[in-house]
Amino acid sequence: MDPKKIGIYFSAKEKKVVRITSPYWLPEAPDWVMVTSEPNATLLHVREVIKEKRLLGDPSGVTWGTLPIRE
Repeated sequence: MDPKKIGIYFSAKEKKVVRITSPYWLPEAPDWVMVTSEPNATLLHVREVIKEKRLLGDPSGVTWGTLPIRE
């Protein structure tokens, strides 16, 4: 796995973030945007980054999401 893909990704459509630390599932653009390469960042920090990058006007409703289950 490319270590550059490890981090926290954000979906503006779902207002969710997911933590990626393995190649189990990799979010795809344009639906998902990496907001930080720090997989242990707190939700508070992630919301601040989303606001700084202007990915969402009010990121206070952003929550942790879950990875899809692979069949």
